[in-house]
Amino acid sequence: MNFLGNLVWLIFGGFLAALCYFFGGLVLCCTVIGIPWGLQCFKIAGFILMPFGLKVVSDSSNSGCLATVANIVWIICGGLASAIIHVLMGVLLSITIIGIPWGRQHFKLVELSLMPFGKRVVVE
Repeated sequence: MNFLGNLVWLIFGGFLAALCYFFGGLVLCCTVIGIPWGLQCFKIAGFILMPFGLKVVSDSSNSGCLATVANIVWIICGGLASAIIHVLMGVLLSITIIGIPWGRQHFKLVELSLMPFGKRVVVE
């Protein structure tokens, strides 16, 4: 079931969204200062490629004041807008019964797109 959900997800916008995050990560990694944020874009792009069967968990070893500061910078520079878009897409998809599984995936993406530092993507 995860394979079918991921396939439909990729066909109807998941691949394009992952490509955008990947391109943003490449642009951020061109500067030395942007590398940590670029790596987070790659993490989100990987999660967007196959969200069914994966989940986001807090990584206790990666938390601290640097992760908090990096998350604040991330939120200010686009993380909040990205999270709002995922919430809106999740609500729109959840209006119909057929769209509920894909809406749930957008709701899972909210947590990672809002504050990616200190989070890890694991298999469910």
